Amino acid sequence: MRELNSCKDAMAASIENKYFSIAHLYKDEKAMEMHIHDCYEVYFSISGGKQFLIDNKIYDIAPGDLFLINQYDSHYLTQIDQELHERIVIMIDPDFMRSISSDETNLDACFQKRTEEFSHKISLTSEQQSRFLYFVNKILSSNDYGHDLLEKATFTELFVMINQIINNKLSDNVPNKVSTYNDQVDAILSYLNNNIQYPISIGDLSKQFFISESYICRLFKSATGTTINKYMTARRISIAKSLLAEGIGVSEVCERCGFSDYSNFLKSFTKSVGISPKKYSQNCNR
Repeated sequence: MRELNSCKDAMAASIENKYFSIAHLYKDEKAMEMHIHDCYEVYFSISGGKQFLIDNKIYDIAPGDLFLINQYDSHYLTQIDQELHERIVIMIDPDFMRSISSDETNLDACFQKRTEEFSHKISLTSEQQSRFLYFVNKILSSNDYGHDLLEKATFTELFVMINQIINNKLSDNVPNKVSTYNDQVDAILSYLNNNIQYPISIGDLSKQFFISESYICRLFKSATGTTINKYMTARRISIAKSLLAEGIGVSEVCERCGFSDYSNFLKSFTKSVGISPKKYSQNCNR
């Protein structure tokens, strides 16, 4: 398999080929806004970083941290200018992941099994980091006869390991630590997500938390790296994708996600996902 050096290229390749792709990145691409994509993403940090905002959770990034992001998770990576930012990103088509699972072993579980205490981040031990890199290097060096079978077999083994790590943490009742910026930002994120179905203005937030509109905007941007309005739009699109995949009608989804009107929903969804809500629903529910 050819190693890519662009997250966007890896994303496009996995979706186009209905397979998976691997990118090894050393510096930041042009910053993407808070976004959602139709493939699974595994983000493995080698050098560490600043922060990851995924849905309503803020995570610090240390060397050896592994993040698991599904097709409904809106996320934003705080960029680090002029610093080494080495990481490995694996993009996976969800249908491919399901195709290599079995009745007994669901490799999808690490992306789809969510509890109240769920964390997108797993901090790998030194041994687990070595195993992860071994599997990745084996996949990338498989270019001779039988490379396709070796890629698929090694990929399967990698995700058996990842799911085993998660299951062992659950069995041992090891709590997942979620980083927080401060209590105010945690409260703002919680409020936004608990009221996602309602139109919320900056003025509403200002009154709710008894702080000025300008300060609440600066505070949120400093903590998350994005604006409140961009965050809310991405979260609403994320939830809309999930509801449409469940077969819920487009008009009801628009209402349940808190968009002010249908035309705004149509424009925002199509810009983010690349197709209309109706087309997305049809693709999911064929």
